[in-house]
Amino acid sequence: MSDGIIFSPFKLKGFTLKNRIGVAPMTRMSSLRDSIPRQDVFDFLVRRAKNGAAIVYTEAIVTDYESAQGYPGQARLVTQRQIDAWRPVVRAIQKEGSMAIMQMFHCGRMAWPDINPANRVIAPSDIAPKQINPLTGEPYPVPDVMTQFDIDHVIFGFVETARGAIEAGFDGIEIHGAHGYLINNFLSSYANKRTDSYGGSVENRFRFAHEVIQAVKKVMPDDRLLTFRISNWGIADMEVSLFNTKTEYQEIIKTLSKEPIDAISVSTYGYKDNVFGTDRNMAQITREVTDLPLMICGQIYDRDSAEDALKHADIVLSAKSLLLNPEWVEDVRSGKQLPLYKSEEANVAYTDEPLP
Repeated sequence: MSDGIIFSPFKLKGFTLKNRIGVAPMTRMSSLRDSIPRQDVFDFLVRRAKNGAAIVYTEAIVTDYESAQGYPGQARLVTQRQIDAWRPVVRAIQKEGSMAIMQMFHCGRMAWPDINPANRVIAPSDIAPKQINPLTGEPYPVPDVMTQFDIDHVIFGFVETARGAIEAGFDGIEIHGAHGYLINNFLSSYANKRTDSYGGSVENRFRFAHEVIQAVKKVMPDDRLLTFRISNWGIADMEVSLFNTKTEYQEIIKTLSKEPIDAISVSTYGYKDNVFGTDRNMAQITREVTDLPLMICGQIYDRDSAEDALKHADIVLSAKSLLLNPEWVEDVRSGKQLPLYKSEEANVAYTDEPLP
């Protein structure tokens, strides 16, 4: 079987990827102490690089010690001990000819106050998710409305985490603007009802993302990659589209494309699903309005789905398949028949069981 486009190299800023496959960032709860992941989680990332993934993303790293955390046992990257723990992992990934990218986020209204040092939840508006928190069995609390002081403080957390990643040697940094977390809360008219300069128009709702991107970019060396992740779905209130229309979403993408970022990562439930009442998928409607390199994620599980997704994107990211199958890249190369895993099968990521 010929290698096809999926195993062709791709130029991403100053990097040449050995193929078009990446390990998607996955939120985890595997830090036992000091906000440092377990060794088997580090080993998992290195093993995926050794087994062929061109890009290896970290789990989503929370950005401050006050209000960013949304799940127990999440990792941070702002202390010397944390930096020293990640540095050999990054080097090992790079030794395999793969890129190491740190993804960072603030959980916003999805946070859990009992696990945040400041015992609070913050968001652009005082709108709690409608569903029950599956970890507590209780309703999500109504968040505090962020003041300008809160906004500045949170941006500083993103900057400090980016500085930690640079110190640890990461090739790139991704700002997580998807899935109903804080940046996505600001972008979405559903979660953002502000009447100040951070709410209302698309331009205003984008302001927080803009300020985060600009602040992070200032502390990054020119040879590092900066990417941004976006989605049209959140982990709570799933029946609500985070962007009301194709026009609104594309306006966000056009605005985002003017920022000093190097790629956009689009997270979907299913990469080929038609969206916004159109006959086009998320990669297609994103590509219509940007020339930036696109990554796509969502039900890409075998050779056929990967090649199909690459018709409208440049890089495919896999979460469940690469989590559960260490040999996935080679299985894709050989065209092996592979399963489409269910979310429940990926729950190993949230247990004490060592990752495969």
